[in-house]
Amino acid sequence: MEKRRAATILILTVVAWLGSAQAGWAQLDNRAFYNRLPLGPGYERQIRLDVHGLLFNKDNEYFNKIDPGLTYFGAQLAPRLVYFPAANLRLEAGIFLQRDYGTRGLRQVRPLFTLKYANGPHRLLFGNIEGNLQHGYIEPMYDFERVLTDRLEEGLQYQYLTDNTFLDAWVNWRRQQYRFSNYQEEVAGGLSVERRLAGDSARWLLKLPFQFTATHRGGQLDTVDRPLQTLFNLATGLRVRKALASRFVQAAHFDGYVTYFHDYSFTYELPYKRGTGLYLNAGLDTQLSNLQLAYWQGSGYISPIGGRLYQSVSVSVADPNYVEKSRQLLILRAIKDYKLPGNVVLTTRFEPLYDLNNGLFDFSFALYLNFSQSFLLGTVRAE
Repeated sequence: MEKRRAATILILTVVAWLGSAQAGWAQLDNRAFYNRLPLGPGYERQIRLDVHGLLFNKDNEYFNKIDPGLTYFGAQLAPRLVYFPAANLRLEAGIFLQRDYGTRGLRQVRPLFTLKYANGPHRLLFGNIEGNLQHGYIEPMYDFERVLTDRLEEGLQYQYLTDNTFLDAWVNWRRQQYRFSNYQEEVAGGLSVERRLAGDSARWLLKLPFQFTATHRGGQLDTVDRPLQTLFNLATGLRVRKALASRFVQAAHFDGYVTYFHDYSFTYELPYKRGTGLYLNAGLDTQLSNLQLAYWQGSGYISPIGGRLYQSVSVSVADPNYVEKSRQLLILRAIKDYKLPGNVVLTTRFEPLYDLNNGLFDFSFALYLNFSQSFLLGTVRAE
């Protein structure tokens, strides 16, 4: 117990030291995975072919009872035919393909349809929304690995984007129910807001984030004798970033969040009705790599779309009923993006972690190759 307490104090001391140095984004820099849908006068009446793809290999060498080790190895491809009727309107249709290596055939073949409209700082998307990592959630709220397993989100999204404010409100209709279905309908949604309180990107920044997700499973048309489930998660805190004049270290940053979970179901199926978490991140952006040290302390925390490592319930096949109300993790991340020719980005990530409660060392290593190309096919003449 004394060793664990001493380790915890050491962790917080290191985090506080980095914070006092005005130390990166607690939210990982996932911009290489983004697929923002551009609009503007330069695209008006154009017909384009957009091609986005991802090659991935992520190896989780985990030996804990909450989140067992596994390997992701495969590729995603999403070609889309795009038409811009006006400068602020985008219509697109395409197909999403996913191939997991080591299997026959394709894991996913899904159509893509999106309408995007912009008016000043306002954005409205209907169909396949700009979801997943682009919402900007921290990992306890939204699992990074969903970009490899459940990338597409379909529904409705509203964005408000200015120099000082990022707001993303969204609904993802995950499963449609019909009369006599032998399954329940599923829907997820949320709100991700970040407001700049002070500073500028050239020197230092102070930001206030607020994040909320809700998931619901239920419906009235199915034949399943299973109670509905409604779960809420939220997080808020502060983010500080300081640009540095050093040649080797470009910036330092510190992020601190508190999280909350609440089960609003009428019938409780989960072992905990509510839970909390403390998530601290500090880091340095250097020429060699971006380094981050993260500390997580959770109590009865559950998030149905959050990172599995941070939760108090198991997803293990060998120990499906295992629970661990108190979780303490220390995670070191070394992340580097390499920009290659042709809008290709190679990302490397090495993430060793230490489970303070159980005295376990685990790690993961990943390689990602994101590419994005847009080809002009023609322009529709005005009548």
